[in-house]
Parts: sequence; C-alpha cells; structure tokens
Amino acid sequence: MTTSVSIAEMLAARIAALEPQVDPASRRSGERLLLDVAGLCVAARKTRYVAAALDSVDPQGGCTVIGHAGTRLGAEGAAFVNGTAAHGEDFDDTYEGGPVHAGAVIVPALLAAAERHALDGAALLRGIAVGCELMCRLCRVAPTKLHKAGFHPTAILGVFGATAGVGAALRLAPAELVHAFGIAGSLAGGIIEYLAEGTWTKRMHAGWAAQCGYRAVRLARGGFLGPRTVFEGEHGVFRAFARTADGRFDAMLDGLGREWLWQGLAFKPYACGTMAHPFIDCARALRRRGVGADAIERIDCDTAEGIVHRLWEPLAAKRQPPNGYAAKFSIPYAIACGFLRDDAGLAEYDDGGVDDPQLRALAQKVHYRIDPQDPYPERFVGHVRVTLRDGRVLEERQDHFRGGVDHPMGDDALAQKFFANCAYAGMPAAEAGTLAATLRALFDAREVKL
Repeated sequence: MTTSVSIAEMLAARIAALEPQVDPASRRSGERLLLDVAGLCVAARKTRYVAAALDSVDPQGGCTVIGHAGTRLGAEGAAFVNGTAAHGEDFDDTYEGGPVHAGAVIVPALLAAAERHALDGAALLRGIAVGCELMCRLCRVAPTKLHKAGFHPTAILGVFGATAGVGAALRLAPAELVHAFGIAGSLAGGIIEYLAEGTWTKRMHAGWAAQCGYRAVRLARGGFLGPRTVFEGEHGVFRAFARTADGRFDAMLDGLGREWLWQGLAFKPYACGTMAHPFIDCARALRRRGVGADAIERIDCDTAEGIVHRLWEPLAAKRQPPNGYAAKFSIPYAIACGFLRDDAGLAEYDDGGVDDPQLRALAQKVHYRIDPQDPYPERFVGHVRVTLRDGRVLEERQDHFRGGVDHPMGDDALAQKFFANCAYAGMPAAEAGTLAATLRALFDAREVKL
C-alpha cells in the first residue's frame, strides 16, 4: 500500500479551504451561469429527448425540474433531467481550454443538492464555483486526449466536477471527499459515437455526470470507500479514459484558490459545437461584404487537427447531416448557415431545416486543411477563404471565440438570450421574468427553493 499523498487527497485538502462564495466576481459569474442554464432548460422542455428523460425517472421527491411546473423529482432524477435539458441543444457554456460544458453539469447537480438538503444560497454558490473550477482545471491534465480516445470530456470530467461541487456545498470532510472522488471514477463514462448518426446520447452526458456526482457524495457520506489514487493510479481515470500515464497534475493544481478559471466561461451565441462558432462569424462577415451564395465556387478553411474527427470528418457526411442534431457537429453546415441564414440559432438546427437544398448545396463546396499553428484548445479561431465564380478570392479570419474570454457576452446580451430561449419554448414573458428574478435572488436565500 502506497503512503504518498495522492492527487485526490491534495485536491480535497485544497477544496476544504476554498471560500469562493465571498468573492463578488464569483457571485456575478454564478448569476450569469444560473440564468443561461435555466433558459436552456426551458428552451428544451417540449423536446422528445427531455420527455424521454422524464419518463425514465420515477416521479417522486422534492426537487424542481426547470420549466415543468408542478413536476418534482428526487435529487438524482432532477439533476439528470435538468442536466440533459441544459446540454441538449448544445447551446450551453464552454470552457475554452477544454472544451467542457461545466454549467450544464454543475448547476443541475447543485440545485438538486441544495433543494434536497435545504442548503442556503452561500452553499449553493460555493458548490457551483468549486465544481465548475475543478472541471476546468481537469482539462489541463491531458489536453485533447480524452476526445482522441473516443470519450466526451464533459461526461468524464463532469462527474468529478459535480462530486467536488456537491461535496463543497455539503462541507464534506477531506477524507470523505477523497472517497467520493474514488467512487466517481467508477461512475464516469460517455463515448462520442453519437457523432456517427446524430443520435441523442451526448445530450444525456451532462445529466448523467450531474446525477453521478451527487450519488458519489452520498455514498461517501454513508461510509462507502473509493480508491484515493483514482486520478493518477495505474488503473486511474486518465490512464483509462485518456490512455496516458503523463498527466500534468501540477498544471491542474497550480493556482487553485488564487486563479478562478470558471469565471472566464464562454457563453454561446450559436446553438452548435463551439469550435464552429468562429467559422460562422467569418461566413457572416463575408456575407456582409456582399458575398452571395450563388457567387461562390469554393470555400476553403484552415482548422485545428484536434477537431477534425468530430466536426469535419467524414466530410461527405458532415456536408449532408442526417438530422438537426448531427448538424450541430458539422462545420460545413454551420458555414452554410452563416452565409444563407446569417445565424445559427435553435431554429437553424431544427430537423426540418437540414434538408434545405440551398444549405446542402453550399455545404458541398466547403473544404478544409489542417493548420499546424492553430492554437486549439487554448483558443478557438476561424479562417474562411472563398473563391468566387468570377475568380476573385476573399477571406476572413477571426482569432477569438465570440462569447469567450477575449470577447465576452455582456449581461444584456445574456439576458436577451435567456428571454429568447424562454420564448422559443412558449413561456410567457411575465413568467420568464419571474424565473429570472428568482434566480437572481437564490444566492441570498436562507433556503434554496425554485
């Protein structure tokens, strides 16, 4: 038996000393995240995948399902359904260094835990901050390797983020949190085979991670034991899911408690895979310059090698996605939307829209080449070069993700997104305003209730 201090033990000791809820910057970040996640849950409330998620859970408990008045579930069920809804349209926040979708995992897990255990608003904020922060920091251990191994980082790392967040909110002792991390390793999972046919499994990854993080904490509080070397061990999470023994745990731990990565979470202006966003902006910029789809002979893009297997290949399939969900992970389709629709919102990814002959014809003209200097995953950039039928060549470059650290979405724009998402699902403006006011007051609550 090894006697050295494990990564989980180092993390648990650090987390026990963190009090991010006293930081005004955390308060603002938390309020923005709550608003965005809640709006996404409402936007998805009438979808078939949310109906299926609800049907899979026994209707008993005292925790809120956002957007479903009168529906109450147990903590795990609420975390699962809300997480699935929040991530379902791929319109949720992103950490650019991952990418991972922290809010869709951590907010549902913490809201469920707070309602189940009658926590106050300060505990809710502490849990959200710690959980999101750990998800972001875990991305530093083995950048891009989870995706390359065929796993979804939000699903794998989200379980640990939810465990840390719920554990922090409930004030687990460090030894208990170590066991909770160990248990979380055996609950983690989520493959990216959804890319093959645009099926729905990615949608449930955030909900599953939220549910499992809560379960890991409850098991540890009850005395269940988990391996303390879950992160770095010979059969630990990074060897299993990232297929590497060279995890950079020092990079994860460096600055923890001093530098808050989660405060720079990016909010999406488009309802699709984040790395497609700069390409959409480039297409829209060319459209504003007067480039019409009929005048285009060919579209060439420079891109990062790390996203090719998810957003570019197989190229023939990405040019003709079989449904709206598959289209969310197609850069050729996204570029066509930028040129022809001047947007890529929820309506552009409706199943009925992907068969548009104009969109498909333009997507057929999109090609790519790998740029070895692309800064992914630290930054998401785009480059679109258009060859016109008259021989002219026009191009646009964008060196940032609009909505991210270098170009953040303002409070007014985020509020507009929230109300637009609520309206999309048929929620009256007055009801949406009441929900927004409730969310703004949660961190001051003596007992969190939605």
